[in-house]
Amino acid sequence: MKPLSQLEKQIGIVFKNKKLLQNAFIHRSYLNENKDSAFTSNEKLEFLGDSVLSLITSVFLYEKYPKFEEGDYTEIKSAIVKTGSLAEAAEQLQLGNYLYLSKGEELGDGRRNRNILADTFEALIAAIFLDQGFQKANQFVTTYLFKGVLDQLIEKEDYLSAKSRLQEIFQAKYKTIPQYKVLASEGPEHKRIFTVAVFLHKKKLGTGKGLSKKEAEEKAAVHALRAINF
Repeated sequence: MKPLSQLEKQIGIVFKNKKLLQNAFIHRSYLNENKDSAFTSNEKLEFLGDSVLSLITSVFLYEKYPKFEEGDYTEIKSAIVKTGSLAEAAEQLQLGNYLYLSKGEELGDGRRNRNILADTFEALIAAIFLDQGFQKANQFVTTYLFKGVLDQLIEKEDYLSAKSRLQEIFQAKYKTIPQYKVLASEGPEHKRIFTVAVFLHKKKLGTGKGLSKKEAEEKAAVHALRAINF
């Protein structure tokens, strides 16, 4: 495990409260084997970091892309703060090398677990925010999450969900919008599986299954995009 001073040097931030920085890397599994630890897990920092990241992203989009609609902001924000994007940023910084994990989590390759890395990245954002203020947290996120990623995401419209892309294509080519229909709803109430189809007029273009109508519609839209070669 690398010393956190190495990370401070890498990101150009010297923490006033070193314990706060350390706490950002305490995975809950570590505490199962170190019950006398003075630290709590990084989960509360992760919770705060998620909110700070959401605000940073919203301000950034509002200022840099003033002509976008509210729906565009929502789609872009969802794309940039998803687990995969955060994990990639964490991997770039090699945050896994600083994690405090249980022996079991360590043996299970926890240092490369994308969910753990994404959560740690958010916890680190919160630690920077608490120790250094909003501007430093904003600078950190812009440098290590947005830079080289956000502009490309927007330019290629990769932030759009399959449903959004399909609707744009339908409106441009056919002057209509996709029609979604629930074909089946199966299973117990707490674990119901929905089957949804998407239609162009009366022609079925794709189907999808999911634990919610929204998830099933998204999968149906993915299949429809393939059917029309997009």
